[in-house]
Amino acid sequence: MVKSIVAALQVGTSPNGTEATLRKILSYEEEIKNSGAKVVVIPEATLGGYPKGSNFGAYMGYRLQAGREEFKHYFKQAIPIGTGSDDYFVINQLCQLSKRTNATLVCGCIERDGYSLYCTMVYIDPAKGLVGKHRKLMPTASERLVWGQGDGSTLPVVDSAAGKLGGAICWENMMPLLRYAMYSKGVEIWCAPTVDQRDIWRTVMQNIGFEGRCFVISAVQFMPDATTMGLGEVIGDNGERKLPGFPGDHTANCINGGSVIINPYGEIIAGPLVGKEGLLAAEIDLDTIVEARYDFDPVGHYSRGDVFKLTVNEQSSDTKFI
Repeated sequence: MVKSIVAALQVGTSPNGTEATLRKILSYEEEIKNSGAKVVVIPEATLGGYPKGSNFGAYMGYRLQAGREEFKHYFKQAIPIGTGSDDYFVINQLCQLSKRTNATLVCGCIERDGYSLYCTMVYIDPAKGLVGKHRKLMPTASERLVWGQGDGSTLPVVDSAAGKLGGAICWENMMPLLRYAMYSKGVEIWCAPTVDQRDIWRTVMQNIGFEGRCFVISAVQFMPDATTMGLGEVIGDNGERKLPGFPGDHTANCINGGSVIINPYGEIIAGPLVGKEGLLAAEIDLDTIVEARYDFDPVGHYSRGDVFKLTVNEQSSDTKFI
């Protein structure tokens, strides 16, 4: 019987940039320690930012200079992924936080590699530091303007004190073959950083718990109104802002949170945490996975490998010359 505390840290990107966002994450150190969490999942694009409502000046067939300026600013908020040198200051700070709290961190960020950006989740171990990363395979809709596509070389399942961790970012969680590939690697705790605040998203997360017979930690950003964030169009004499076409008035939160923790029966055991930042924690017991797979093991006795085959290309698609 392996019981552990796991958590979702529901925070949002600071309008003051990546270093301010990092300070916000670090400010939860004592709360993480006091919770006893062995795994903490931090939302999609928290470090680097999710530019909700932006179109980066892109129209079919042409792009505006203002959009290039916006991308330049966004690019500078993204972070390189690595450890050791000062170039990797943000990751180094997360490694130190992981060590001090004795918690594995799974953090959503915008990765800068050369002149390309990727929506990435990093896995940081208390003893080993950076042990893995996953680049989002399929950016959704206009995200493709600014984010590259990940490949099969970043589909890790990593060990932690609470169990084997794996997962996917936001809507790629709805890719059935990706889910099955991760189930096949033995994921026990599915990590799902996202910015999707809707009720239907929680249903998707419950399906993964129920289908994969695994625990699920979905961490959602909380982002206050557009005026506070400096996003969207100015609509008022006092500088009030609103995202184009966004439902609600200018006081509506851009992303309202909704983090949850789910068991292998698809049941929500913590959350949803809505309308504020905070740490959401729950105790899990890996023996529940054994019980749940008694009648449904998606990669074992219920898989029918004699009928269905899945091939996963785990080679890097990096085309740099050698």
